[in-house]
Amino acid sequence: MANMSLKKNEMPVQDALKRQSNFSEVALGYTKDMAIDEAQRCLNCKNMPCVKGCPVEIKIPDFIKQIAEGNFEGAYDIIAESSALPAICGRVCPQESQCEKYCVRAIKGESVAIGRLERFVADLHNEKEETSAQKIEKNGYKVAVIGSGPSGLTCAGDLAKMGYEVTVFEALHLAGGVLSYGIPEFRLPKSIVKKEIEGLKALGVKIETNVVVGRTVLIDELLSEEGFSAVYIASGAGLPKFMSIPGEELKGVCSANEFLTRINLMKAYVDGSYTPVKKPRHTVVVGGGNVAMDAARCARRLGSEVTVVYRRTEKELPARLEEIEHAKEEGIEFAFLTNPVEIVGDENGFAKEVKCQLMRLGEPDASGRARPVAIEGSEKIVPADCVIMSLGTSPNPIIKDTTEGLDTTRWGGIIADEESGQTSREGVFAGGDAVTGAATVILAMGAGKKAAAAIDEYVKNKQNK
Repeated sequence: MANMSLKKNEMPVQDALKRQSNFSEVALGYTKDMAIDEAQRCLNCKNMPCVKGCPVEIKIPDFIKQIAEGNFEGAYDIIAESSALPAICGRVCPQESQCEKYCVRAIKGESVAIGRLERFVADLHNEKEETSAQKIEKNGYKVAVIGSGPSGLTCAGDLAKMGYEVTVFEALHLAGGVLSYGIPEFRLPKSIVKKEIEGLKALGVKIETNVVVGRTVLIDELLSEEGFSAVYIASGAGLPKFMSIPGEELKGVCSANEFLTRINLMKAYVDGSYTPVKKPRHTVVVGGGNVAMDAARCARRLGSEVTVVYRRTEKELPARLEEIEHAKEEGIEFAFLTNPVEIVGDENGFAKEVKCQLMRLGEPDASGRARPVAIEGSEKIVPADCVIMSLGTSPNPIIKDTTEGLDTTRWGGIIADEESGQTSREGVFAGGDAVTGAATVILAMGAGKKAAAAIDEYVKNKQNK
């Protein structure tokens, strides 16, 4: 029976007062009854507008229909045809601006909770004991993938299903890229990432960690000496940006990348950690994106008072609404129309406060957003023994600096065809944040899928010549 409720089933969550002092997952997931009830809100539209909003084109009405009928494993199988990382996407994808944005139910109410349903069936599937190896006939060709983030893993999984021998090279000691070092445990448990990666290994994907392509091995060597027919660059965008204001060299000032890597990958918050992070009293996070929210919420869990400083208004915050709401519930303060101009230190070289200038919104800039304009003579002081810069990132220059004939943009992004990922170097493809700059997990996955198809076509064409 159809459920014509105008509202989604609410997602059960940890109480805000409890979760602000632990790193356990905030969202607790749907029960089976909740999932079936929510699935029955889907109208199974024939033109499937939700699919058009999904970068990896999951057959959304089909998998939701299976949930409504209680066939949860069947729903998972449909998702898995298009997505290699469903449990991850169900948690971190901005469904509200993609698939759910185009849901017909959103015209007169709330969309179907597509992301929550995807998470539900993926989690249920992942409760199985082990991921068994799959027998796939190999085609005799090797492809190298640089980077084990969402784009690299997606490309690797698709190519493995086609019969390629795929090796993923990861610079860090743990696979997962931003899924492991960037997104906090309370949003994406690392056990989920590990389980998804085990699924790819079951397809035959090999993952070599502690390999820095451009230092440990060169792309030219992979193609000419190691026998790889093609290379996919999915090394992400991990080079942080700073403001170049006085005081950024002080102790206690760091990028969101460093802070989150130490928290998520190195577990610096755990007593006895080899790489402990100082537990601050007052933290200022500069920026307003999802990474800024992640950093702020991590600092809060370390016991710090936290202020997010953002130079535009709340309306312009680029972070997901859910993340902003959760941050507020956890006691994080926001200072809008405020821009840092100096970080002031104490006599021992530690940050102690941030001098800010108040702003107003002027005419739109190139991005279409209202340009922040400083109010002359204004000043605001925010106490801070920890200052986290979350101003965006750009690709690490190691690969472009060590690869002949690889065209890049002025900010270091690799130039690649939007549909195929083909770069200026024959046999070298690229996608995800390494091309676009920092974006979403699902967009990176979409690029990985397109590249896998293009690499397959490239290798077959070369074989037939």
